[in-house]
Amino acid sequence: MNTTKAAAAALVAALGVTTLAACGTDDARDAAGKSGGPAPKTVTLVSHDSFNASKEVLAEFTRQTGFTVRVLKSGDAGEAVNKEILTKGAPQGDVFFGVDNTLLSRALDNGIFVPYEAKGLDRIPAALRLDKEQHRVTPVDSGDICVNYDKKYFADKKLAPPQTFDDLAKPAYKDLLVVENPERSSPGLGFLLGTAAKYGDGGTSQGEASGGGWQDYWKKLKANGVKTVDSWELAYNQEFSGSAGGKKAKGDRPLVVSYASSPPVEVLYSEPQPKVAPTGVSTGTCFRQTEFAGLLNGAKNPEGGKALIDFLISKTFQDDMPLQMFVNPVTNDATLPELFTKHGVVIDKPETMAPEKIAEKREQWIGQWTSLVLK
Repeated sequence: MNTTKAAAAALVAALGVTTLAACGTDDARDAAGKSGGPAPKTVTLVSHDSFNASKEVLAEFTRQTGFTVRVLKSGDAGEAVNKEILTKGAPQGDVFFGVDNTLLSRALDNGIFVPYEAKGLDRIPAALRLDKEQHRVTPVDSGDICVNYDKKYFADKKLAPPQTFDDLAKPAYKDLLVVENPERSSPGLGFLLGTAAKYGDGGTSQGEASGGGWQDYWKKLKANGVKTVDSWELAYNQEFSGSAGGKKAKGDRPLVVSYASSPPVEVLYSEPQPKVAPTGVSTGTCFRQTEFAGLLNGAKNPEGGKALIDFLISKTFQDDMPLQMFVNPVTNDATLPELFTKHGVVIDKPETMAPEKIAEKREQWIGQWTSLVLK
């Protein structure tokens, strides 16, 4: 998930590899994993760059299990998944975190995970357990990809912010929206899938756009001046006029594809913190994204990996996660921080799509989108 989380994680993302709670070396880990050697005491979590957790929480995992967590950050979500596919059977670590429902089929079809039914799984709604028959992945967090708006811009213009997909194509919002390329960006792909879930597919079996569906909707967005950039970072922190980064960069787009959790982040990192978030969420433009963790095929420390997956859905980790990665916990006993309850938005009816349909249509739709929007 390359997202609002990236803003908070930017300070640590450049480190690439982070060892938390204690120290552990690759040589020691490799030696421990050899036949006849002692059980390895380091468990390696491979993730996208936006993963973050408090040191205190990971130290608690070490206290409970004796395992030290080593975090290997491996690029954005798509890049990280592709690296694990390329190293299947000889993975970079023991657990992978960060494959979401838009990429899940690719990971499962390539066999990078082995089954493990996590302890405490019954505390997660069945609707989020997308591999409930085989338990190759475990849901860890969820979030909603939504259009965000700059409150000051719309107040100054005395213009009501758009609230639905239909609104975004209206002349009143011409040249105001910036989106991410779905071929390169997780939120960009989620937004495309949201429009496909909303409007249906107007393409033919040969992949050509035949009229109607999401394809016609994107033609309207293009005619209405939508701007496309390659990444969430560029869209949110350069082009969007409502973010702290966008203000510094003199961004001139008051509408951006981001997350429902973005407004609390703007509050948290403002000095002084405002009483009201400077950005809002267009609640009728959202697509639900769920992130999963799985035990990697060929893990050197499978027992440590299983313990870590259990911990990722523990109340300790789930309560810590919202202010570390700005996502929603998935367990029914987790507690949201006040920052989320005060400044966040609950999306009651986000657009969703079955992973099987995403797997079937993803590449075709991205190709159609490229032809429609970028050419």
